[in-house]
Amino acid sequence: MSREIVQELTFFAHSVLMGLAITFVYDWIYVLRRLVKHGAVMTSLEDLVFWLACGIAVFYMLYRENDGTLRWFAVLGAALGMIFYKLTVRNLFINIMSTCLHKIMWFLSRILQIVLKPLKCLFCAGKTLVLWMAKSLEKCKKIVKKRLTVCIKTLRMVLCKH
Repeated sequence: MSREIVQELTFFAHSVLMGLAITFVYDWIYVLRRLVKHGAVMTSLEDLVFWLACGIAVFYMLYRENDGTLRWFAVLGAALGMIFYKLTVRNLFINIMSTCLHKIMWFLSRILQIVLKPLKCLFCAGKTLVLWMAKSLEKCKKIVKKRLTVCIKTLRMVLCKH
C-alpha cells in the first residue's frame, strides 16, 4: 500500500475512535444523570460544556491529522464509531455502571450513617438542651417583667402622692 492510503486509513480509524470516545464519554454523563437527578438548566449546561469540549477535540484531531480540513469521510468515520458503540456496548455499559455506582453510593451512605450516628445523638442532645434553656429563659423573662411592672406601678403611686 502506498503511504497516502495508509495515512487516509489511519485518519479514518482515528475518526472512528473519536466517535467511540465521544459516545463513551457522553454515556458516563448519562450514567451520572441516572444516579443524581438534574434539572433542565444543569442538563443544558452539562451538554453545552460537553459539546464544546468535543468540538475542540475534533478540531484538534482534524488539525493534527489533516491540516484542519474537514473531510466527509472523517465525519462518516465518527458517525460509524458512534453507531457501532451504541449498537454493541451502550445499553450493557449504562446498566452495569449505573447499578455498580448505585450500590457503591448506597454502601458509602450506610457507612456514613454508622460513623455519624454518635454525632447525630450529640446534636439531638444539644438541641434538647438549647430548647430547655430557651424555655427557662422565657420563664425568667416573664418573672422579671412582672417584677418590673410591679416596681413601676409602685413608683408611679409614690410619685403621684408627692
